[in-house]
Amino acid sequence: MRSLTSSPYLKATEAVRQHPRSFFQENIGHAKCHNGSLFRGLSSHSSGYEAKVDGRARLSKLWVPTGGIAASSAEDPHVKLVRAGFLRQAHSGIFHMLPLGRRVQDKLEALIDKYMFQLGKWNILLPNVCASKVALSSISSQELWTKSGRLEKAGSELFQFRDRKNVRYLLSPTHEEEITSLVSTAVKSYKELPIRLYQISRKYRDERRPRHGLLRSREFIMKDLYTFDLTSSKALATYDQVREVYARLFDELKLPYLVAEADSGNMGGNLSHEFHFPTSKGEDHIISCSSCDYVANEELAKSTVPVPSSRADGSISRSMNRVLDQPEAKMRVWRGISRDRRTLVNVWYPSTIFSVLSPAMIPEVNLHAVKTIFSDLDASVEDPLLFWNTIKNTPGEDKSAGTVPMRLLNLVDGRLPDIAWSKISTKESRIPIWPTSIEVPPPEVDILWISKDPSTHQPLNLLRIVDGDPCSRCSNGNLRVQRAIELGHTFHLGTRYSDTLSATVNVPTESSNALGNEVSASNDVPMQMGCHGIGVSRMIGAVADTLADDKGLNWPRVMAPFEVVIVPGKGLDEAALQVYDVLQAPTGPGTCQLDMILDDRVESFPWKMQDADLVGYPVIIVVGRRWKAENICEVQCRRLKFRQEVPLGELPELVRSVLARL
Repeated sequence: MRSLTSSPYLKATEAVRQHPRSFFQENIGHAKCHNGSLFRGLSSHSSGYEAKVDGRARLSKLWVPTGGIAASSAEDPHVKLVRAGFLRQAHSGIFHMLPLGRRVQDKLEALIDKYMFQLGKWNILLPNVCASKVALSSISSQELWTKSGRLEKAGSELFQFRDRKNVRYLLSPTHEEEITSLVSTAVKSYKELPIRLYQISRKYRDERRPRHGLLRSREFIMKDLYTFDLTSSKALATYDQVREVYARLFDELKLPYLVAEADSGNMGGNLSHEFHFPTSKGEDHIISCSSCDYVANEELAKSTVPVPSSRADGSISRSMNRVLDQPEAKMRVWRGISRDRRTLVNVWYPSTIFSVLSPAMIPEVNLHAVKTIFSDLDASVEDPLLFWNTIKNTPGEDKSAGTVPMRLLNLVDGRLPDIAWSKISTKESRIPIWPTSIEVPPPEVDILWISKDPSTHQPLNLLRIVDGDPCSRCSNGNLRVQRAIELGHTFHLGTRYSDTLSATVNVPTESSNALGNEVSASNDVPMQMGCHGIGVSRMIGAVADTLADDKGLNWPRVMAPFEVVIVPGKGLDEAALQVYDVLQAPTGPGTCQLDMILDDRVESFPWKMQDADLVGYPVIIVVGRRWKAENICEVQCRRLKFRQEVPLGELPELVRSVLARL
């Protein structure tokens, strides 16, 4: 094995240290290496160097444990990742990355590095402000999270512990508190802004039910970019710039993706977008319009509420008469409870809805919409009556001083006609205001009714969007619902963390006047922040899920453990070496070496071919029966459904042309 000092990665790192400005020049980006393969090479060569003997990468020198796990007829892509030797499960929701999996991870991280280095490239105002890479500790202080107000909200999802001095810590699921604290202690003047810092690190979340392998795990790899600007307008410009860079990064994967408006949730701020891969394994529902460019996460998406006929023309439809005759059959109620267990929630909605694509369907309550109206809803409770009865039957509970009164909150969906709302509000005997388990309604409970959104004064829309619902952004579009998995998220945080953690910069009075109205008259101005994440390990699982077929995995070129594998037939090992050398020879100025590996393991030819399909190499080169007489190989690409026999002299050009399409 060669000395580690000869590693291309270490040489490049030293070059960056000695000539930092030249490293970011355009001629070392796309011009010299197609699709940034220089960055792929930096990572892949360093992580797979142990597989090289005599300058050639060999599978016999790389630990790839692929045996011992039988294939099943209905296995999912995660099982294929395990069978192909990319990873192994250590504990529930925790995985070890093996050499092949680590190479995929390294290549994805190198791709992210490339675009973080180029972050200032498209910024006309600040063309030289690139992102600097840091490595924050995975351990954070619970005291810091208490200051930001997130400790209690995150609750059971955090891995929390104490040291021997009884100081409270946690394993970070995200690093907003730590990065804000770090920057606040180091940056004091507005002249030091803007700042862009990013890291690729391990994060932790105590998932209640880890599932789908890397898609929902308890330990995961994430890229976090944190931005700090002086004014809101500059922070919003940075936000748009990061979104553009993210789009370029996802474009290079050459896979379909969606960019959706999203709810910022516990992260904070009022502007965010998500990047999704459409997949049946996804736990998010993305809503898009057939006519306009509206795309939003279900948490934020809105559809137009159809106006009931009794509101539109003053009449009562025949179906509504049946609602009044048989309310329990034509009107449904969903029940929930507040976090403090003192408010029982009734959500009233029609038992059947209609859309353009379906004559009739049973609707589902949108819990995100309910929480928008009543933020204290505990959506995790499956049996709210159990908790309600426990509180209600506690002796002396309602009479204690300062106790929040018990309430019954009725939310009425806007699809129900006014006459139905009237029957609910007057507690008509046939309407099940109270659950049947409550024989005698408690007299001391406050009963409330809400039928319109307090902020917009529009009828409540409390049902999940279905295919064919009318778009709220345009007059003639219909909405489509797709399952998807979130891989990236951009947040404009504003001063959400800089206010609470005192991350301010000093702006002299004369400078604040020159900067305009966006900077307050105070000398200490809170920094405007943004945070932008990409789930690295989750993307590995999502790409595997998106492209896998019945034969195995299928990697995009930019993420594949190796771009090309050479599989020799029986007795053709020396010929495979000749093919390897021809492909590695320089073909012209500006071209990069292919990232190849030779399958020289002592296994049968059929076994090697099945394993190559399972691993998902973009290109397979077969040195087979036509080699001895004609020096002809076969080039296969399962993803493109491509198979062609080619003479050795034409092989490099054909392989590169196939890879350029992946």
